[in-house]
Amino acid sequence: MPAPTSLQQHPHRALLHNEIHARPPEAMAAPLAIAHIVMLADAAGREASRAHVAALLRNHHMALPDAHTTHLRMDLGAFRMRWEMHTEFVTWTFMVPAQVDAFGDRDPVGAAEAVPQEWLAALPGQCLCSLNLWVLPTHTFGSGSLVKHVLHEDTLVASTVADGHGEVYTDFAIHADGFSRMVLLAGGMTPRRLGRLVQRLLEIETYRMAALLGLPAAREAASVLAFAERELAELAEAIRSADRDTEPALLDRLTRLAGQVESQYAATHSRFSASSAYFALLDKRIEDVAESRLAGMQTIRDFMDRRLTPARSTCEWAARRQDALSQRVSRMSNLLRTRVEIEQQQSSQALLATMNHRQDLQLKMQSTVEGLSVAAITYYIVGLVSYLAKGAQKIGWPLSAETTAALAIPLVAVGAWWSLRKLHHRIFHKPLGH
Repeated sequence: MPAPTSLQQHPHRALLHNEIHARPPEAMAAPLAIAHIVMLADAAGREASRAHVAALLRNHHMALPDAHTTHLRMDLGAFRMRWEMHTEFVTWTFMVPAQVDAFGDRDPVGAAEAVPQEWLAALPGQCLCSLNLWVLPTHTFGSGSLVKHVLHEDTLVASTVADGHGEVYTDFAIHADGFSRMVLLAGGMTPRRLGRLVQRLLEIETYRMAALLGLPAAREAASVLAFAERELAELAEAIRSADRDTEPALLDRLTRLAGQVESQYAATHSRFSASSAYFALLDKRIEDVAESRLAGMQTIRDFMDRRLTPARSTCEWAARRQDALSQRVSRMSNLLRTRVEIEQQQSSQALLATMNHRQDLQLKMQSTVEGLSVAAITYYIVGLVSYLAKGAQKIGWPLSAETTAALAIPLVAVGAWWSLRKLHHRIFHKPLGH
């Protein structure tokens, strides 16, 4: 026997590898009665369903599921049960041998009647789907008795499935017991192939109902979207003729509208995405059953295409409408913000131009003041020179005080002017960083 590999394993390798083996179909043989219940539940409800399973197993002295178990298949004697936890719902499937005696003469017995009724009534969550499926031998039962005593003839849907090895009948109606009904006449299929077919039929009903969860959200969103589209149209018209004073108020209205649209988008986007995925799974399951037409009957594909297409289109239309409205609001917001920013830049440029004009006036006034300053400085310095000349005459200065002052005026004026210019240059032309 080869030694196990010593390679470091990815922490999720076993989980990912076992995913393809999760929820395998169960081998089945006719006659069989199956009750399939889908309970819509949040995270707390799904955990409560695990505890509910544990309570039933505890009463039968069986091993309890751990915190990571998401599907169980067990034989409880009076019935077999299959429990599966999904992202949004939990499915419960109960199976018992079908009572074929007088099946066409009275209302058939469903598998749910073999389950403890108090425990069944306490299933956590809200019932989204409940289906009674009877798997019967083809050679014993015909469609006449089924139509008369089990299904509504006026809404009957039927087809051959599994490449002609079986026939399925349903009316897609909720009967008095709260369950919808389906009858599968199984031919010479092997137990495992029959189990796969039954699982696909149950999933068709499950995904049909799960996909339709987006329809109420789409209808509710329609009124909100209609109001938002009218508001956006009014804002677009107002923006065309808005002036600088009204633009801030329009921007505030547009911002509040964008918040409303994004809030609605966040509330419904996941629901529409989930519905789209469920519709795709429904299409795949219908394709997997490989049905063909029975004479004079509409197939499951025909029924789904005719009845579900409007609902699917409504959900897709609501999702596209939300995306388009969100993009329009975003474009309008960007346009108005750009317009406000341009006007602010123009105001800033006008303010800067005014400041530059004032600075030019200040420079001109400063030049005028500099001229007066030169005259004043020259006057006072020449006065001092005149006094010095008067005192210097007593020690031999040859010129009179008036002559000395007259000769000093040009020299002092040029020196004062040159000193002020040098100071001006040093202040206004000083390099940055010095």
